[in-house]
Amino acid sequence: MKKFLFLFSSVIFLLTGCGEDKGYYLSGDVKGVENGTKIYISELDGKTRSPKAKDTAIVQDEKFELDMEEMDLPALSFLRIEGVNGNLVFIAENEKLKFNINKDSIRNSRVSGGQENEALYEYLDHMKEMNRKIGKMQKEARTAMIQKDTAKLKSIQATETELKDNDRKAKEEIFSRNTDTFLAVTLLADMLSSKSHSSKEVRDMFSEVSDRIKQTDMAKDLKSELEKMKNAETGSKAPDFEAPTPDGEMLALSDRMGQVTVVDFWAAWCKPCRIENPNLVNTYNKYKDKGLNIISVSLDRPGQKDRWVQAIKDDKLEQWDHVSNLQFWQDPVARLYGITAIPATYILDKDGIIVAKNLRGDALAEKIGELLN
Repeated sequence: MKKFLFLFSSVIFLLTGCGEDKGYYLSGDVKGVENGTKIYISELDGKTRSPKAKDTAIVQDEKFELDMEEMDLPALSFLRIEGVNGNLVFIAENEKLKFNINKDSIRNSRVSGGQENEALYEYLDHMKEMNRKIGKMQKEARTAMIQKDTAKLKSIQATETELKDNDRKAKEEIFSRNTDTFLAVTLLADMLSSKSHSSKEVRDMFSEVSDRIKQTDMAKDLKSELEKMKNAETGSKAPDFEAPTPDGEMLALSDRMGQVTVVDFWAAWCKPCRIENPNLVNTYNKYKDKGLNIISVSLDRPGQKDRWVQAIKDDKLEQWDHVSNLQFWQDPVARLYGITAIPATYILDKDGIIVAKNLRGDALAEKIGELLN
């Protein structure tokens, strides 16, 4: 499942400290690293979205130093040690940044210095604790399912709801204190990609980001993505589209509107989508005679039509319409709707107005039942 600019899936470290008027200065302790070993510094390129080499330091007596050029704007950066797997992610800013590196455990390495990294570290600590709690909850859920303990499963569901609510509030609170940091944009991107907040909520929060940070490439990308999503927000008319079916014929949304229509974005390669498909089948069978229609839009890769068609057959989805341009994340329909993660569902009323988004399982069936009844 794609994560829009989601930077923290492999992030491991950081902290912060005092500043210089010009440039930024890196220094660090790298115990156990031999003299002459190279330390590589790179920065996320705004155009290619890949790391771009910036400078190299040489380890001497288990230490390194590097005086960097002045930054116009903070930037996501990476530190890598020659011959060591993994890297450290940090925010480049005009401050003195101090690294304390454990070459045998990059995850336990730290960086200190500067407001940017202090803010980033606070968020990473929150996410680390969230992931710990989620992991524990998932383990308990698996045990409860094996034991068929329905009471325990209901309790876990309630805990999950509370956990998500607390996570949402924590993110908002961290954002409110860091609107003039690079974290503000990465945090909003995370909210959007994880769907903890609606695109409208993220757009409203984006307006609070400082003008300085809005000049970063990531902020510009996020703004562009949010503008696209305006087309497909709850309460607006669903954008019409036309795309090829598995048979090669063109099918338009406007030609297949029901009393209630679900536009479902998925892909054969998307495991969460495939897990959700049986729920979608059950919902369709329950309400198809009352006016429910579904159009599934696949984000399968170029040249993989066979996998798409086979997944439709395997998951018993042949009952409704399917379209795909087989262009992966560049699918024109997905881009029209501002899709950044799948599965994604849009529920339309008979007039084509989006009345709900991203409901799954019982919540999807209940909403459709409410509209049709």
